[in-house]
Amino acid sequence: MRISSRSTRVSRLPLALAVSTALASTLVAPVTAPAAAAPPYQDTSRRIGYQQWTSTKQLDRGLANGVKVVKGSLRMAQPIGTRRYDDPFGHPTKTYDFGRWTSRWTSPGFGFTELVASWQAATPRDSWIQVEARGRSETGRLSSWDTLARWSAGDARFHRTSLGEQGDDLARVATDTWRSNYSMGFTDWQLRLTLFRRSGTTASPVVQTLGAMTSRLPEVQRVVPSTPGVARGVSLTLPRYSQMIHEGDYPQYDAGGEAWCSPTSVSMVLGYYDRLPSAAEYAWVKSPHPNRFVDHAARMTFDYEYDGAGNWPFSTAYAATHADAGFVTRLRSLREAERFIKVGIPVVASVAFAPGALDGAPIGSTHGHLMVIVGFTESGDVIVNDPAAARNKGVRRTYDRGQFENAWLTTAGEYGAAGGLVYVIRDAAHPLPATRTQNW
Repeated sequence: MRISSRSTRVSRLPLALAVSTALASTLVAPVTAPAAAAPPYQDTSRRIGYQQWTSTKQLDRGLANGVKVVKGSLRMAQPIGTRRYDDPFGHPTKTYDFGRWTSRWTSPGFGFTELVASWQAATPRDSWIQVEARGRSETGRLSSWDTLARWSAGDARFHRTSLGEQGDDLARVATDTWRSNYSMGFTDWQLRLTLFRRSGTTASPVVQTLGAMTSRLPEVQRVVPSTPGVARGVSLTLPRYSQMIHEGDYPQYDAGGEAWCSPTSVSMVLGYYDRLPSAAEYAWVKSPHPNRFVDHAARMTFDYEYDGAGNWPFSTAYAATHADAGFVTRLRSLREAERFIKVGIPVVASVAFAPGALDGAPIGSTHGHLMVIVGFTESGDVIVNDPAAARNKGVRRTYDRGQFENAWLTTAGEYGAAGGLVYVIRDAAHPLPATRTQNW
Protein backbone atom coordinates (compact mmCIF):
# COMPACT_ATOMS: atom_id res chain seq x y z
CA MET A 1 0.00 0.00 0.00
CA ARG A 2 1.49 3.35 -1.04
CA ILE A 3 0.89 5.98 1.62
CA SER A 4 3.16 8.69 0.32
CA SER A 5 4.51 9.54 -3.09
CA ARG A 6 7.90 9.19 -1.40
CA SER A 7 7.21 5.50 -0.76
CA THR A 8 7.95 4.71 -4.42
CA ARG A 9 11.39 6.21 -4.13
CA VAL A 10 13.13 2.97 -3.22
CA SER A 11 12.39 1.53 -6.63
CA ARG A 12 13.39 4.73 -8.43
CA LEU A 13 16.80 5.28 -6.85
CA PRO A 14 19.98 4.14 -8.58
CA LEU A 15 21.86 1.50 -6.62
CA ALA A 16 25.24 2.71 -7.83
CA LEU A 17 26.90 5.09 -10.23
CA ALA A 18 29.80 4.52 -12.60
CA VAL A 19 33.04 5.26 -10.80
CA SER A 20 36.72 5.19 -11.50
CA THR A 21 38.71 2.13 -10.56
CA ALA A 22 40.73 4.20 -8.11
CA LEU A 23 37.62 5.11 -6.11
CA ALA A 24 35.79 1.82 -6.29
CA SER A 25 37.19 0.58 -3.00
CA THR A 26 35.84 3.63 -1.15
CA LEU A 27 32.28 3.56 -2.43
CA VAL A 28 29.33 3.03 -0.13
CA ALA A 29 27.92 -0.44 -0.66
CA PRO A 30 24.20 -0.78 -1.35
CA VAL A 31 22.19 -0.94 1.86
CA THR A 32 21.66 -4.47 3.08
CA ALA A 33 20.00 -5.70 6.21
CA PRO A 34 22.43 -6.39 9.05
CA ALA A 35 22.44 -9.74 10.79
CA ALA A 36 19.51 -10.30 13.10
CA ALA A 37 21.84 -10.41 16.09
CA ALA A 38 23.24 -6.92 15.41
CA PRO A 39 23.06 -4.92 18.64
CA PRO A 40 20.86 -1.82 18.84
CA TYR A 41 22.65 1.50 18.93
CA GLN A 42 22.56 4.49 21.25
CA ASP A 43 21.61 7.90 19.83
CA THR A 44 25.15 9.23 20.44
CA SER A 45 26.24 7.37 17.31
CA ARG A 46 24.13 9.64 15.12
CA ARG A 47 26.18 12.47 13.61
CA ILE A 48 23.97 15.37 12.48
CA GLY A 49 24.68 19.01 11.75
CA TYR A 50 22.61 21.94 10.50
CA GLN A 51 23.96 25.23 9.15
CA GLN A 52 22.00 28.14 7.74
CA TRP A 53 22.51 31.70 6.55
CA THR A 54 19.63 33.99 7.46
CA SER A 55 20.91 37.45 8.44
CA THR A 56 22.79 40.27 6.75
CA LYS A 57 25.92 39.42 8.71
CA GLN A 58 25.76 35.74 7.79
CA LEU A 59 24.92 36.31 4.11
CA ASP A 60 27.68 38.90 3.76
CA ARG A 61 30.19 36.12 4.49
CA GLY A 62 29.31 34.41 1.22
CA LEU A 63 30.52 35.33 -2.26
CA ALA A 64 27.94 37.51 -4.05
CA ASN A 65 28.12 37.83 -7.82
CA GLY A 66 25.24 39.70 -9.39
CA VAL A 67 23.21 39.59 -6.18
CA LYS A 68 23.11 41.81 -3.09
CA VAL A 69 22.11 41.49 0.54
CA VAL A 70 19.21 43.77 1.45
CA LYS A 71 17.77 43.69 4.98
CA GLY A 72 18.88 40.14 5.60
CA SER A 73 17.77 38.77 2.23
CA LEU A 74 19.43 38.02 -1.09
CA ARG A 75 18.12 39.83 -4.18
CA MET A 76 19.21 40.36 -7.75
CA ALA A 77 21.63 43.20 -8.40
CA GLN A 78 23.40 43.61 -11.75
CA PRO A 79 22.99 40.28 -13.58
CA ILE A 80 26.15 38.41 -14.49
CA GLY A 81 24.62 36.63 -17.47
CA THR A 82 21.54 35.29 -19.22
CA ARG A 83 20.27 31.77 -19.74
CA ARG A 84 17.68 30.23 -22.05
CA TYR A 85 15.62 27.70 -20.14
CA ASP A 86 13.60 24.95 -21.77
CA ASP A 87 10.95 23.93 -19.26
CA PRO A 88 10.61 20.16 -19.72
CA PHE A 89 7.09 20.17 -18.29
CA GLY A 90 5.25 22.47 -20.66
CA HIS A 91 6.07 26.15 -20.25
CA PRO A 92 7.65 27.78 -23.32
CA THR A 93 11.38 28.44 -23.64
CA LYS A 94 12.33 31.73 -22.01
CA THR A 95 15.43 33.79 -21.36
CA TYR A 96 16.38 34.72 -17.80
CA ASP A 97 18.94 37.04 -16.23
CA PHE A 98 20.79 35.58 -13.28
CA GLY A 99 23.11 36.29 -10.36
CA ARG A 100 24.78 33.97 -7.85
CA TRP A 101 25.65 33.64 -4.19
CA THR A 102 28.06 30.99 -2.93
CA SER A 103 28.47 30.01 0.70
CA ARG A 104 31.77 29.61 2.44
CA TRP A 105 33.04 26.08 2.96
CA THR A 106 31.34 24.60 5.99
CA SER A 107 32.54 21.69 8.11
CA PRO A 108 30.13 19.79 10.38
CA GLY A 109 33.07 18.25 12.26
CA PHE A 110 32.55 14.73 10.88
CA GLY A 111 32.61 12.93 7.56
CA PHE A 112 29.03 13.29 6.35
CA THR A 113 27.37 11.01 3.81
CA GLU A 114 24.08 12.85 3.19
CA LEU A 115 22.98 16.47 2.76
CA VAL A 116 19.47 17.91 2.51
CA ALA A 117 19.19 21.63 1.71
CA SER A 118 16.45 23.99 2.89
CA TRP A 119 15.48 27.50 1.87
CA GLN A 120 12.94 30.23 2.48
CA ALA A 121 12.20 32.40 -0.52
CA ALA A 122 9.69 34.42 -2.52
CA THR A 123 9.63 34.21 -6.32
CA PRO A 124 7.44 37.02 -7.68
CA ARG A 125 6.19 36.95 -11.25
CA ASP A 126 8.41 34.96 -13.59
CA SER A 127 11.37 34.30 -11.28
CA TRP A 128 12.91 31.21 -9.67
CA ILE A 129 15.96 29.91 -7.83
CA GLN A 130 18.42 27.07 -8.28
CA VAL A 131 20.17 25.36 -5.37
CA GLU A 132 23.40 23.37 -5.87
CA ALA A 133 25.82 21.57 -3.56
CA ARG A 134 29.37 20.28 -3.70
CA GLY A 135 31.66 18.56 -1.21
CA ARG A 136 35.32 18.22 -0.38
CA SER A 137 36.95 15.00 0.80
CA GLU A 138 39.56 14.77 3.53
CA THR A 139 42.20 14.49 0.79
CA GLY A 140 41.00 17.78 -0.71
CA ARG A 141 39.26 16.31 -3.74
CA LEU A 142 36.20 18.31 -4.90
CA SER A 143 32.96 16.94 -6.22
CA SER A 144 31.15 18.63 -9.08
CA TRP A 145 28.37 21.12 -8.39
CA ASP A 146 25.18 19.05 -8.38
CA THR A 147 21.78 20.70 -8.77
CA LEU A 148 19.40 19.88 -5.92
CA ALA A 149 16.42 22.00 -6.94
CA ARG A 150 14.99 24.44 -9.42
CA TRP A 151 12.24 26.04 -7.42
CA SER A 152 9.46 28.56 -7.63
CA ALA A 153 6.73 29.15 -5.08
CA GLY A 154 4.08 28.83 -7.80
CA ASP A 155 3.79 26.90 -11.05
CA ALA A 156 1.89 29.28 -13.35
CA ARG A 157 5.11 30.38 -15.11
CA PHE A 158 7.70 27.82 -14.01
CA HIS A 159 7.53 24.18 -12.99
CA ARG A 160 9.54 23.52 -9.82
CA THR A 161 11.62 20.39 -10.09
CA SER A 162 14.38 18.28 -8.68
CA LEU A 163 16.72 16.89 -11.30
CA GLY A 164 16.77 13.24 -10.32
CA GLU A 165 19.95 11.21 -10.77
CA GLN A 166 23.13 13.21 -11.30
CA GLY A 167 26.64 12.54 -10.26
CA ASP A 168 30.32 12.38 -10.83
CA ASP A 169 32.56 9.81 -9.19
CA LEU A 170 32.14 11.42 -5.77
CA ALA A 171 28.43 12.06 -5.13
CA ARG A 172 24.92 11.58 -6.48
CA VAL A 173 21.49 13.20 -6.14
CA ALA A 174 18.47 11.16 -5.01
CA THR A 175 15.53 13.55 -5.50
CA ASP A 176 15.92 15.79 -2.42
CA THR A 177 19.03 14.20 -0.87
CA TRP A 178 22.65 14.62 -1.91
CA ARG A 179 24.65 11.48 -1.11
CA SER A 180 28.35 10.83 -0.93
CA ASN A 181 29.82 7.88 -2.80
CA TYR A 182 32.67 7.77 -0.28
CA SER A 183 32.26 5.47 2.68
CA MET A 184 34.31 8.02 4.63
CA GLY A 185 32.02 10.86 3.53
CA PHE A 186 32.87 14.50 2.87
CA THR A 187 34.52 16.74 5.46
CA ASP A 188 33.26 20.07 4.03
CA TRP A 189 30.45 21.36 1.85
CA GLN A 190 29.26 24.44 -0.01
CA LEU A 191 25.92 25.59 -1.38
CA ARG A 192 25.52 27.73 -4.48
CA LEU A 193 22.33 29.71 -5.03
CA THR A 194 21.40 31.19 -8.40
CA LEU A 195 18.60 33.76 -8.69
CA PHE A 196 16.77 33.98 -12.03
CA ARG A 197 14.36 36.61 -13.33
CA ARG A 198 12.76 36.89 -16.76
CA SER A 199 14.93 39.02 -19.03
CA GLY A 200 13.45 42.48 -19.49
CA THR A 201 11.70 42.44 -16.09
CA THR A 202 12.74 43.76 -12.69
CA ALA A 203 11.01 41.41 -10.25
CA SER A 204 13.64 39.51 -8.28
CA PRO A 205 13.57 36.38 -6.16
CA VAL A 206 14.02 37.21 -2.49
CA VAL A 207 15.81 34.53 -0.45
CA GLN A 208 15.57 35.00 3.31
CA THR A 209 17.25 31.76 4.41
CA LEU A 210 19.46 29.09 2.88
CA GLY A 211 20.83 26.13 4.80
CA ALA A 212 21.49 22.41 4.87
CA MET A 213 21.40 19.43 7.19
CA THR A 214 24.32 17.02 6.94
CA SER A 215 24.38 13.60 8.56
CA ARG A 216 26.20 10.33 9.00
CA LEU A 217 24.02 7.61 10.49
CA PRO A 218 24.71 4.05 11.58
CA GLU A 219 23.06 1.28 9.58
CA VAL A 220 20.58 -0.24 12.04
CA GLN A 221 17.24 -2.03 12.01
CA ARG A 222 16.30 -1.39 15.63
CA VAL A 223 17.08 1.17 18.31
CA VAL A 224 17.08 1.44 22.07
CA PRO A 225 13.95 3.39 23.11
CA SER A 226 14.81 6.72 24.69
CA THR A 227 13.64 7.54 28.19
CA PRO A 228 10.86 10.15 28.43
CA GLY A 229 12.06 13.74 28.75
CA VAL A 230 10.76 17.27 29.25
CA ALA A 231 7.41 16.98 27.43
CA ARG A 232 5.70 14.19 29.38
CA GLY A 233 2.03 15.10 29.61
CA VAL A 234 2.32 17.95 27.08
CA SER A 235 0.01 17.86 24.06
CA LEU A 236 -0.50 20.54 21.43
CA THR A 237 -3.89 21.13 19.81
CA LEU A 238 -3.66 20.87 16.05
CA PRO A 239 -6.46 20.61 13.50
CA ARG A 240 -7.00 17.09 12.22
CA TYR A 241 -6.90 16.51 8.47
CA SER A 242 -7.05 13.16 6.69
CA GLN A 243 -5.17 12.64 3.45
CA MET A 244 -7.51 9.77 2.55
CA ILE A 245 -10.56 11.97 2.05
CA HIS A 246 -8.72 13.44 -0.95
CA GLU A 247 -8.51 10.12 -2.79
CA GLY A 248 -8.71 10.80 -6.53
CA ASP A 249 -8.22 14.57 -6.26
CA TYR A 250 -6.23 16.13 -9.09
CA PRO A 251 -4.38 13.28 -10.82
CA GLN A 252 -1.88 15.81 -12.20
CA TYR A 253 -0.67 16.31 -8.59
CA ASP A 254 -0.55 12.59 -7.72
CA ALA A 255 -4.27 12.06 -7.13
CA GLY A 256 -4.52 12.67 -3.39
CA GLY A 257 -5.24 9.93 -0.89
CA GLU A 258 -2.25 7.70 -0.25
CA ALA A 259 0.16 10.14 -1.92
CA TRP A 260 -0.61 13.26 0.11
CA CYS A 261 0.74 12.59 3.60
CA SER A 262 3.30 15.41 3.31
CA PRO A 263 1.00 18.27 2.18
CA THR A 264 -1.65 17.13 4.65
CA SER A 265 0.82 17.08 7.55
CA VAL A 266 2.17 20.50 6.56
CA SER A 267 -1.38 21.85 6.40
CA MET A 268 -2.08 20.65 9.94
CA VAL A 269 0.97 22.52 11.21
CA LEU A 270 0.04 25.68 9.30
CA GLY A 271 -3.47 25.41 10.72
CA TYR A 272 -2.01 25.23 14.21
CA TYR A 273 -0.25 28.56 13.65
CA ASP A 274 -3.33 30.03 11.92
CA ARG A 275 -1.21 30.39 8.78
CA LEU A 276 -3.17 28.41 6.21
CA PRO A 277 -3.38 30.02 2.76
CA SER A 278 -6.24 32.41 2.14
CA ALA A 279 -9.39 31.26 0.39
CA ALA A 280 -8.37 33.36 -2.62
CA GLU A 281 -5.15 31.34 -2.97
CA TYR A 282 -6.95 28.01 -3.22
CA ALA A 283 -9.96 29.31 -5.14
CA TRP A 284 -8.78 27.18 -8.08
CA VAL A 285 -9.74 24.04 -6.12
CA LYS A 286 -13.24 22.90 -6.97
CA SER A 287 -15.72 23.82 -4.24
CA PRO A 288 -16.99 20.29 -3.38
CA HIS A 289 -13.49 19.21 -2.30
CA PRO A 290 -13.09 19.12 1.51
CA ASN A 291 -10.17 20.94 3.14
CA ARG A 292 -9.31 22.59 -0.16
CA PHE A 293 -6.10 24.05 1.25
CA VAL A 294 -4.66 20.51 1.29
CA ASP A 295 -5.15 20.24 -2.47
CA HIS A 296 -3.46 23.63 -2.76
CA ALA A 297 -0.52 22.48 -0.62
CA ALA A 298 -0.10 19.39 -2.82
CA ARG A 299 0.08 21.55 -5.93
CA MET A 300 2.47 24.07 -4.34
CA THR A 301 4.86 21.33 -3.17
CA PHE A 302 4.62 19.18 -6.28
CA ASP A 303 7.97 18.13 -7.76
CA TYR A 304 7.48 17.68 -11.50
CA GLU A 305 10.54 15.47 -11.98
CA TYR A 306 9.85 13.28 -8.97
CA ASP A 307 6.15 13.34 -9.94
CA GLY A 308 4.94 13.66 -6.38
CA ALA A 309 4.16 16.01 -3.50
CA GLY A 310 6.59 14.43 -1.01
CA ASN A 311 9.83 16.33 -1.72
CA TRP A 312 11.14 17.27 1.74
CA PRO A 313 12.63 20.75 1.14
CA PHE A 314 9.86 21.66 -1.30
CA SER A 315 7.43 20.98 1.57
CA THR A 316 9.24 23.18 4.10
CA ALA A 317 9.83 25.90 1.49
CA TYR A 318 6.07 26.02 0.85
CA ALA A 319 5.37 26.10 4.59
CA ALA A 320 7.83 28.97 5.02
CA THR A 321 5.89 31.09 2.53
CA HIS A 322 3.07 31.10 5.09
CA ALA A 323 4.77 30.56 8.45
CA ASP A 324 7.92 32.44 9.46
CA ALA A 325 10.42 29.61 9.03
CA GLY A 326 10.71 26.04 7.79
CA PHE A 327 13.59 23.64 7.30
CA VAL A 328 14.50 19.95 7.15
CA THR A 329 16.73 18.29 9.72
CA ARG A 330 17.16 15.06 11.64
CA LEU A 331 16.68 14.41 15.34
CA ARG A 332 18.46 11.74 17.37
CA SER A 333 15.54 10.54 19.49
CA LEU A 334 12.13 11.49 20.83
CA ARG A 335 13.93 13.29 23.64
CA GLU A 336 14.94 15.93 21.09
CA ALA A 337 11.41 16.00 19.66
CA GLU A 338 10.12 16.61 23.19
CA ARG A 339 12.13 19.80 23.39
CA PHE A 340 10.20 21.17 20.40
CA ILE A 341 6.85 20.13 21.84
CA LYS A 342 7.78 21.78 25.16
CA VAL A 343 8.15 25.18 23.44
CA GLY A 344 5.01 24.72 21.34
CA ILE A 345 6.48 23.56 18.01
CA PRO A 346 5.00 20.40 16.44
CA VAL A 347 7.33 18.50 14.08
CA VAL A 348 6.49 16.48 10.98
CA ALA A 349 8.26 13.09 11.16
CA SER A 350 9.06 10.64 8.37
CA VAL A 351 8.52 6.98 9.29
CA ALA A 352 8.64 3.53 7.71
CA PHE A 353 7.55 0.25 9.29
CA ALA A 354 6.85 -3.39 8.55
CA PRO A 355 3.48 -5.11 9.02
CA GLY A 356 2.46 -5.14 12.67
CA ALA A 357 5.36 -2.92 13.79
CA LEU A 358 3.28 0.11 14.83
CA ASP A 359 0.27 -0.85 16.91
CA GLY A 360 -2.82 1.29 16.32
CA ALA A 361 -1.67 2.73 13.00
CA PRO A 362 -4.41 3.18 10.38
CA ILE A 363 -2.16 1.46 7.80
CA GLY A 364 -0.50 -1.93 8.11
CA SER A 365 2.94 -0.97 6.79
CA THR A 366 4.73 1.66 4.74
CA HIS A 367 8.03 2.32 2.98
CA GLY A 368 7.61 6.04 3.67
CA HIS A 369 4.97 8.10 5.45
CA LEU A 370 4.78 11.48 7.21
CA MET A 371 2.83 12.42 10.31
CA VAL A 372 2.91 15.18 12.94
CA ILE A 373 4.30 14.67 16.44
CA VAL A 374 2.00 16.78 18.64
CA GLY A 375 2.71 15.61 22.19
CA PHE A 376 3.47 12.91 24.72
CA THR A 377 1.55 11.02 27.37
CA GLU A 378 2.62 11.05 31.01
CA SER A 379 4.34 7.70 30.44
CA GLY A 380 6.23 9.06 27.41
CA ASP A 381 4.31 7.49 24.54
CA VAL A 382 4.05 9.71 21.47
CA ILE A 383 0.85 11.49 20.43
CA VAL A 384 0.54 12.20 16.72
CA ASN A 385 -1.77 13.53 14.08
CA ASP A 386 -1.56 10.73 11.52
CA PRO A 387 -3.12 11.84 8.21
CA ALA A 388 -3.43 8.22 7.03
CA ALA A 389 -6.66 7.89 9.05
CA ALA A 390 -9.71 7.32 6.89
CA ARG A 391 -11.48 10.41 8.25
CA ASN A 392 -10.50 13.61 10.02
CA LYS A 393 -11.87 12.44 13.34
CA GLY A 394 -9.53 9.44 13.41
CA VAL A 395 -6.31 11.41 12.83
CA ARG A 396 -5.29 11.77 16.50
CA ARG A 397 -3.37 8.64 17.61
CA THR A 398 -1.10 7.50 20.42
CA TYR A 399 1.80 5.19 19.56
CA ASP A 400 4.11 3.19 21.76
CA ARG A 401 7.36 5.13 22.26
CA GLY A 402 9.68 2.29 21.36
CA GLN A 403 7.69 1.21 18.32
CA PHE A 404 7.54 4.76 17.02
CA GLU A 405 11.26 5.34 17.46
CA ASN A 406 11.98 2.15 15.54
CA ALA A 407 9.70 3.33 12.73
CA TRP A 408 11.31 6.77 12.70
CA LEU A 409 15.00 6.32 13.55
CA THR A 410 16.08 3.08 11.89
CA THR A 411 18.05 3.28 8.67
CA ALA A 412 18.18 -0.25 7.24
CA GLY A 413 15.98 -3.21 6.49
CA GLU A 414 13.36 -4.18 3.95
CA TYR A 415 11.16 -1.20 4.72
CA GLY A 416 13.94 1.37 5.14
CA ALA A 417 13.49 4.62 7.03
CA ALA A 418 14.40 8.28 6.99
CA GLY A 419 16.70 8.12 10.00
CA GLY A 420 14.94 10.61 12.27
CA LEU A 421 14.09 13.12 9.56
CA VAL A 422 11.66 15.93 10.46
CA TYR A 423 10.20 19.14 9.08
CA VAL A 424 10.53 22.03 11.53
CA ILE A 425 7.93 24.70 10.80
CA ARG A 426 7.31 27.62 13.15
CA ASP A 427 6.16 31.20 13.50
CA ALA A 428 7.94 34.09 15.19
CA ALA A 429 6.01 33.54 18.43
CA HIS A 430 7.66 30.13 18.83
CA PRO A 431 11.47 30.40 18.82
CA LEU A 432 13.52 27.25 18.54
CA PRO A 433 14.57 25.53 21.76
CA ALA A 434 18.14 26.14 22.84
CA THR A 435 20.57 23.52 21.61
CA ARG A 436 24.18 22.42 21.80
CA THR A 437 23.69 19.49 19.46
CA GLN A 438 24.08 21.50 16.23
CA ASN A 439 21.18 19.86 14.38
CA TRP A 440 18.91 22.95 14.44
